[in-house]
Order: sequence, then C-alpha cells, then structure tokens
Amino acid sequence: MVRNILVTPAVSLNNRIAAIANPLTRNSSDGTGRTVSEGGSLNDPLGLTVAPNGNIVTVDGDDGLVIETTPSGHQIAKTLLDNNGNPPGAGALFGLAFVNNNLYFVDDDENALNLVH
Repeated sequence: MVRNILVTPAVSLNNRIAAIANPLTRNSSDGTGRTVSEGGSLNDPLGLTVAPNGNIVTVDGDDGLVIETTPSGHQIAKTLLDNNGNPPGAGALFGLAFVNNNLYFVDDDENALNLVH
C-alpha cells in the first residue's frame, strides 16, 4: 500500500520506481527497495509524486512524458508534457507535486513551475 511506503525513482538509469517500506520508522537500510514498476514507458524517471487517487505519477527526464502507475506497478497512462530540447523532452522534466488536486511540474529547460491543464 502506497501510504505505508516511500516510493522513489531510486534508480533512474534502470528506469525503475522503487518502494521503501516504513520509511519514517526504519532503523536499517532497505537496500534498493522493492521494485514497483520497471521499463515500459519509464525513461529516466526524475520526479515522482503520489496522486490523490493513490496512483504514482512520474516524469521522465529523457522524453518529456508523465506516466501514471498503479500501486501494483501497472503503467496505465502516459502523456507528453514537454517536447523542448534535443531529443524532444530530454532533460526538461525534473520534479512534480499535487497541490489541491492540481498537478504542477518543474520544466528545468525553461526554469519554470507549470500547472498541467
């Protein structure tokens, strides 16, 4: 369950989302964590947040996509957020957060915080 774990794009080079169990109360390392999702549409995931519905939302650093993944690891949606750069979307997306059910993302290419419409 996502609420009991810290989900992190711990291994962006391996295109992996990992979960760390009990992050606030651990007294030891969880190593590389448990793989939630790997491969598929993940392409250098650099930013991650948990959506109000409990799904995991990541932004790719290499292709400008935002990917929605269920807590069980199924990638259910992807959308192009940024096609600037060379190749398109490369290195532009870095972080994201939900605020009042609105998704904001960092466009590192333009040094801007944007709202997804």
